[in-house]
Amino acid sequence: MNKKKPNKQNQSDRKLASIIQGDAKPVKMGVFARLRAYFLTGLVVAAPISITIYLTWWFVSFFDVWLKPLVPALYNPDTYLPFSVPGVGLVFALIALTFLGALTANLFGRTIVAYGEQMFNRMPVVRNVYRALKQIFETALSQSNSSFQDVGLIEYPRKGLFAIVFVSTETTGEIPEKSGIPEMLSVFLPTTPNPTSGYLLFVPKRDVLLLDMSVEEGAKLVISAGLVSPKDAEEADVPTLAPEAATQIAKKARPAGTRTSPNQKKPEKVN
Repeated sequence: MNKKKPNKQNQSDRKLASIIQGDAKPVKMGVFARLRAYFLTGLVVAAPISITIYLTWWFVSFFDVWLKPLVPALYNPDTYLPFSVPGVGLVFALIALTFLGALTANLFGRTIVAYGEQMFNRMPVVRNVYRALKQIFETALSQSNSSFQDVGLIEYPRKGLFAIVFVSTETTGEIPEKSGIPEMLSVFLPTTPNPTSGYLLFVPKRDVLLLDMSVEEGAKLVISAGLVSPKDAEEADVPTLAPEAATQIAKKARPAGTRTSPNQKKPEKVN
């Protein structure tokens, strides 16, 4: 008897059944493909570490260049050691800022700061820069409210296209009153790959679809241009075949002449 050659449909079914049952063999890779995979893996591991170390070193060196000469020789360890100690300027800056904050917490310090602000407010150009910078730092470093509350989707720049936005707060005041929309949200539309720049939009609350991801995960998604998926997306329920469907595919993909397993019950004979 001539055995029938399995068609492409049966081959694909057997392959799918082997994947479902965990019997799929690992894909063989050539030498160059293996070396390329090793190189990319090493790049993924080494690049974040190297960039983090470089940025940290640059940040510390920046403070050392500007503030280290201001440190008294008595408190500068470079005076007593034959080598330069990194981070002295940064430590000095932290101590000076903490002392300044403690000084402005009392009446005497607040009086000095008030006189300084009056002096800046009398300067035509400097006062605008000072007020803007002060407002930015007070908003960014405020401990009472977080910068953003939720991550959402809006249809932008047209219907059918969606963009990620960070919800700041509910819009109040003149904007919802004169727009005729009582419920509005103030959202920030970031740009890719630099999320620090973007657009402030006032969107009706009904047009904002809130997501379950955190603000940090949304920022990662924007910075990576969609390459880094949030953790929620990785742990989401992926459509899989039910056990009954997997069993049916396995039976369908079983080659002809395969014996039934000993655990499988044979049909009873009918007298």
